Amino acid sequence: MYKYLLQSVEGIQWFGITALLIFFGTFLFALLRVFFNKKNNWEAEARLPLDD
Repeated sequence: MYKYLLQSVEGIQWFGITALLIFFGTFLFALLRVFFNKKNNWEAEARLPLDD
């Protein structure tokens, strides 16, 4: 039923493409942040739960 409803919407394929681009953009941002962050920043963040 919903398949026929979505087929009647003009330009519905752009929603899927946009969602995919947002996902990959967020994933790429997280990946770049991991690789280009300094080690001392990670050590400070790793100690945060233990510094009560």
